[in-house]
Amino acid sequence: MKKLNLLWLLWALAMTSFAQARLPKVVLKSIEGRSVQTDTLQNGGRPMVVAFFATWCKPCNRELKAIDEVYADWQKETGVRLVAVSIDQAQNANKVKPLVDENGWTYDVLLDTNGELKRALGIQMIPYTLVVDGQGRIVYRHNGYTDGAETELYEKVREACGH
Repeated sequence: MKKLNLLWLLWALAMTSFAQARLPKVVLKSIEGRSVQTDTLQNGGRPMVVAFFATWCKPCNRELKAIDEVYADWQKETGVRLVAVSIDQAQNANKVKPLVDENGWTYDVLLDTNGELKRALGIQMIPYTLVVDGQGRIVYRHNGYTDGAETELYEKVREACGH
């Protein structure tokens, strides 16, 4: 019986720590060159989507383009904020802003040129997308992109809003 109670306690702690996962403290640069501390990213009590991408990643760019087509509607309904995090290495970071400008993306774009945030979150492959609720908890993680996956992502954003 004691073994069962210990297993229950360990499981409960594991679930609590997963449910309470937050963005780690890493300092990144925006594409405008200002420093941004990731653990302070927030959206005034509304959810955020954090999408990891690279300029050379075709599925990443398809995902960000697909979200861009519906982003204004998402913002109207949920107030969601999208933060796109480029994992391009320093020598390719100069390609990020032209890609963002070419696509007309209005997302906040951060540069993780050393892969520090990516490593801190245990991300192995991109595209990788997180939903952070209004209290700053990571409530959804998704790896990869297939056409139409933004529909499921939006449902997770709505859930994070309590819809």
